[in-house]
Amino acid sequence: MRRVLILGGTAEARALAAELAVRGVHVVSSLAGRVSNPRLPVGEVREGGFGGPDGLAAWLAAERIDAVVDATHPFAARMTASAAQASARTGVPLLVLRRPGWREGPGDAWQRVASLHEAAAWLPSPARVFLTTGRRSLPVFTGLPGVWLLARSVDPPEPPVPDNVHVLLDRGPYTVEGERAIIREHRLDVLVTKDSGGRMTTAKLVAARELGLPVIMVNRPPLPTGVRLVETIEEAAAWAQG
Repeated sequence: MRRVLILGGTAEARALAAELAVRGVHVVSSLAGRVSNPRLPVGEVREGGFGGPDGLAAWLAAERIDAVVDATHPFAARMTASAAQASARTGVPLLVLRRPGWREGPGDAWQRVASLHEAAAWLPSPARVFLTTGRRSLPVFTGLPGVWLLARSVDPPEPPVPDNVHVLLDRGPYTVEGERAIIREHRLDVLVTKDSGGRMTTAKLVAARELGLPVIMVNRPPLPTGVRLVETIEEAAAWAQG
């Protein structure tokens, strides 16, 4: 039976695991373990890191993996780089599955930036900021003069949390009505987010457009040279099935 490793944690990874299981492929899904109570995919699940490219290469050989699909978050650049290096060393083919990114439309006021630090530099002062870039990014935005943050994340950030930060613990999917209510309740001036793509988190962008909020959009990191990219479950499943 063909053995495929899915580097997962996303909705796309879970959907791909389910599709490959139907096609008779033995799937091992790897989860980084950074989120408590993750939604588990169909099939075998492995939690925790591999120990960098060398550890992943050794694991691929030991487990006789036939192919790897990187379906991690679009901003999991370190994992993608490790997968590319391990693939090159072992000869195990690698495919990257990424949901399409977001595109600015009529009525949007976006400023695209290359990094979280650049996003922080673009913030006006004073400002009340809706920060949806994840708990690990919080230190980049704390300590900015005149900036108050509403930071939304699935899990709590590491303490101590500064006084000018209000943490909103929540997990999508979100609604436009709910996002509008949050923006109005906290009198927010600007939305900072990452170009994660997908439908589950577009509600905040629609609400920002409707309420006239500017958006600072952090672009995705580039993929390693030579890595093949697809954007649909069907393409990834056909490739992985061999």
